[in-house]
Amino acid sequence: MDDAGPADKQIFTARLAPHRSLSQANFRILMMIFAGACAFTALPFLLLGAWPIAGFMGLDVALFYFAFRASYRAARAYEDVTVTPLELHVAKVSAKGQRADWRFNPSWVRLEREEHEEYGTQSLAVASRGRRLEIAAFLGPEAKADFADSLTRALAEARRGPQFS
Repeated sequence: MDDAGPADKQIFTARLAPHRSLSQANFRILMMIFAGACAFTALPFLLLGAWPIAGFMGLDVALFYFAFRASYRAARAYEDVTVTPLELHVAKVSAKGQRADWRFNPSWVRLEREEHEEYGTQSLAVASRGRRLEIAAFLGPEAKADFADSLTRALAEARRGPQFS
């Protein structure tokens, strides 16, 4: 049985996370190909006695690996956005797991969009009573525009208030 009343009903909920186009399995394949190519390229230099070049090629592989690992680590961050008739709740969780929460009254919230004529939606922010919070910063322009449209509809529904019947 649902104990939540009409005022607690979730109108909209979304988890926003950075997109990574390369899966872990594909990352391993890419690393093997890159390391193989570097080893193949470094082998003639190693045979000719120019062994420092082989070391620098190994350094390239290590830097390539650590850059991708840092990217995957940063992808652990996310934002949760929830709209109920009485509240807009935004929770931002960093890649390190640190959580920050903001709560707004949907009746007073304004969604600010920065649009670029050529590139689309550049930034989104929630503003209310002198407070401003940027949201969905890591989304691309199209995803940001879709999210903004959905959030705008949810806020409009929240402004109508809870439906008791």
